[in-house]
Amino acid sequence: MRFVCFLVVSAAVAVPVGAQGRLTVADPVVLVVHGGAGSASPDLPPARRADLLARVEGALRAGHAALSAGGRALDGVQAAIELLEDDSLFNAGRGAVLTYDGAVRHDASIMDGRTGLAGASAGTMHVRHPIALARAVMEHSPHVLLAGAGAEEFAMLRGLELKPNSWFVTAAARGALRGLQGSAAPTAPPGNGTVGAVALDGEGHLAAGTSTGGMTNKRWDRIGDSPIIGAGTYAADATCGVSSTGGGEYFIRLVIAHDVHARVAYLGETCGEAARHVIRETLTGAGGEGAVIVLDTAGRATMVTNTNAMARGTITRSGRVETFLFSDEGP
Repeated sequence: MRFVCFLVVSAAVAVPVGAQGRLTVADPVVLVVHGGAGSASPDLPPARRADLLARVEGALRAGHAALSAGGRALDGVQAAIELLEDDSLFNAGRGAVLTYDGAVRHDASIMDGRTGLAGASAGTMHVRHPIALARAVMEHSPHVLLAGAGAEEFAMLRGLELKPNSWFVTAAARGALRGLQGSAAPTAPPGNGTVGAVALDGEGHLAAGTSTGGMTNKRWDRIGDSPIIGAGTYAADATCGVSSTGGGEYFIRLVIAHDVHARVAYLGETCGEAARHVIRETLTGAGGEGAVIVLDTAGRATMVTNTNAMARGTITRSGRVETFLFSDEGP
């Protein structure tokens, strides 16, 4: 079973236009989280499904707590993703899939819709929370993307927590790699996938972030879409925040996350319309698989995938949580 990013649409009651000319809703969605899109058996044991969605809910509540305490959208995104990075069930942080040589290498990115600033890291092997490193790159360096040893040197200078690479390796990841050794090319993660979040703070600003371990059996320091701004992550207050998951090469070539933003900005589509077009037509037409989660400044969320499942959920300002797994569930 594997998973990718989705877009979710939450129902809400419209009220008069706000000060910035955008519709507001009575109980807006303030955080959307995904645990990767992909395929899942309809016969998935109920206990396993419940456990998976409980972990998604935990991330939603962690991000919601940060926002409720007056945190910025960036704080909500980071809190939600850090919880998933520490959860060995997901392909991010601890539990990430293994490369050809049996190591873990992480990629992550984050973007601030208020300022348009972004940060990312790729190919790190010892940083406990790659999403924290991505934010540090954004806030404490003149750069957007740092990779490999240089990114880890920067992490040490910023005092971020480091772990031995073996700390990230799980028995499940070892088994998955053994099953793929000798294959001609890397494959998508066999378990739950890339994680991501999009948040809306109390001042009406958006942020988005994405974190992953990439592809099982990847070689040659391959980097996917998750740390690429515009492919795996994008946020702009004028349109929406987006986190992607799926076949990274497709998402890079098609600039999926930015394309959702662009269709809203230049064609006047809603975020939901844009997301559905980009995933179901652009991505599908190119032969790619994956999903996006999207949130706008009115608190309207959309989750779209062209696979049969994605662990995902939303939480509103009042704390109402909804979680879904299969693509035919939910709004």
